[in-house]
Amino acid sequence: MRILVATDAWHPQVNGVVRTLTMTAEAAKALDAEFCYLTPQSFRTFAMPSYRDVRVAMPRPAKIARLIEDARPDSIHIATEGPIGLLVRRYCRQRALPFTTSFHTRFPEYVRARMPVPENLIWRALRRFHAPSRAVMAATPELASELRERGFRNVTLWPRGVDTNLFYPRPVDLCLPAPVYLCVGRVAVEKNLEAFLELDLPGTKVIVGDGPARSRLEEEFPQAIFLGARHGEELAEIYAAADVFVFPSKTDTFGLVLLEALASGLPVAAFPVKGPRDVIGDAPVGVLDGDLRSACLSALEISRQACVEFAANHTWEASTRSFVDTIREVGAVLPQAAESCQEQPRFVA
Repeated sequence: MRILVATDAWHPQVNGVVRTLTMTAEAAKALDAEFCYLTPQSFRTFAMPSYRDVRVAMPRPAKIARLIEDARPDSIHIATEGPIGLLVRRYCRQRALPFTTSFHTRFPEYVRARMPVPENLIWRALRRFHAPSRAVMAATPELASELRERGFRNVTLWPRGVDTNLFYPRPVDLCLPAPVYLCVGRVAVEKNLEAFLELDLPGTKVIVGDGPARSRLEEEFPQAIFLGARHGEELAEIYAAADVFVFPSKTDTFGLVLLEALASGLPVAAFPVKGPRDVIGDAPVGVLDGDLRSACLSALEISRQACVEFAANHTWEASTRSFVDTIREVGAVLPQAAESCQEQPRFVA
C-alpha cells in the first residue's frame, strides 16, 4: 500500500507532528506499506509572523493535483489543516475520493494565546475541515471523546509510540547541581514555560528546544540553562542525565516528549490536564498536580525502572499497525487501488 501523507509541518521543524509522521513511515515498512509525502518543500514558503522558524507553504491547486497524480497513491491522509491540507482536501472532494485525516494540534488554544479570536469560531472551522474524512484519527481516548462531543464525526484512535532503541537509561552526568529538572519542546507562549521557570526548586532547570520566546525567557530567567534544539543521541543523553521531566503545557493533545522521557527512566511532573493525563493516567510514573512545584518534588521519589517498563508498552510498530488498519477498515483506499488489491493483495497488516 502506498500512502500519500499531506502535511504542512515538516523538516526542519522539530515537533510532534513531524516526529510522528517520520516514525510511522519507518515502522510501516514492516507492514509492506510505503509512505510518500506532500510537504512545504515542494512549494514557495514564507515565515509565520509570530514564529519565524515555521515556514508556511503557498501551494497552487494545479501543482497539488500534479504531485498527487505523480505519486499514484493507494490512499491519501491529510495530517494538518494548513494550506497544503486544505488544497489536498479540495482535490479529493472535487473527485469524490476517500481520504483520512488526523487531529494533532489544539489550534483554538494556540491562537487564543496569541490573539483574541473566539475559540468557538476556530472549532467550527476545524469541524468543517474534518467533516468529509472517512476517519479523524486522534492520539488518545480522551481527545477522541472530546472531538466527538464537539461534533466531529468518524473519530478513531491512533495511539503513539516511542523509539526505545534511542531513548533508554544510561549513565550520563551533565555536571550541573542536582536535581536536574528538564523540559523539552518548542519555546513558545503556548507551552506555558513560565509556570516551570518561576518555580522555587533546588538544583537546576534545563530547557531543550528553540522558538520565538527563547530570547525573552533567557533574559527573564538567567538561572535556567537553555540548550537550544538537540536531536538523536545528544537529546537522548540529556534525557537520561536529568532527574525529573517537567511538562508545563496545558494545550498539547499528546506530548511525544512524555514517552521519550519515560523511556529514558525519567518520571514526569505536570498539570492534571488532557495531554499528560492521557499518557500517564493512574500509572505510578509521574505526578499530576495543580501545584507544579509539589509535582516536581514528589516525582523525585518515583522509580525510574517503573517509567522504563511503562514506556516499553508503547511502540511505533503498534501505532503504525493501527494507522494502516484504520485506512483499510473505513474504506479509504482509492478506487483504482481497491480494484488492484482485489486482484493481487499488496500488503498484509
